[in-house]
Amino acid sequence: MTDRLWQIILDSFSQILIPGLLVTIPLTILSFVFGLVIAVLTALVQIARIPVLRQLARFYIWLIRGTPLLVQLYVIFYGLPSLGLVLDAFPSAIFVFSVNTGAYAAETIRASIESVPKGQLEAGYCVGMTFSQTMRRIVLPQAFRVAFPPLSNSLISLVKDTSLAANITVLEMFMATQQIAARTYEPFALYCEVGLIYLLFSTVLTKLQAYGEKKLKVY
Repeated sequence: MTDRLWQIILDSFSQILIPGLLVTIPLTILSFVFGLVIAVLTALVQIARIPVLRQLARFYIWLIRGTPLLVQLYVIFYGLPSLGLVLDAFPSAIFVFSVNTGAYAAETIRASIESVPKGQLEAGYCVGMTFSQTMRRIVLPQAFRVAFPPLSNSLISLVKDTSLAANITVLEMFMATQQIAARTYEPFALYCEVGLIYLLFSTVLTKLQAYGEKKLKVY
């Protein structure tokens, strides 16, 4: 590498990392938290077999899992204004990523709940608990242990998926890299650099996942 290229890489590191810490990470965390709320509610609706809501939940999962994430981003950010509803880029990204994560995580949580022996639910009823109390105190804590690894994988995937937010003008890591590449004409080195930063974030989350799994096994 030439001295100029090394200098570009060194100078751009903080310019890429800062949007990662200030935009990519908050976008990931907020979307994942909201997505989990959606996922738990969607899974419980299916487990409880509430007729109309169960069909709506199945339709939601079918629709979101069957369409590309990028298309969903375009529909919300570029499509809704034609209907008179305008959202800023960052809230649009949070909404889409949350809804998308919720659809996938709902199936993970549903399967995890169904892996808990039915006798646990019946035992809760026998001591006078309601469905919601039994789920909250008995079933969900056990299901969480089963769901933790796949949900962690979803979180790691979400970190990388946030790069798609650049397509709707969210100034996260990938868009910052695109802007630097347009100025310096060194796309190969810069895209490799941002790829390594994504890899760094994913590696940290992978280590946290391993630590969490170890703690859950002890518990």
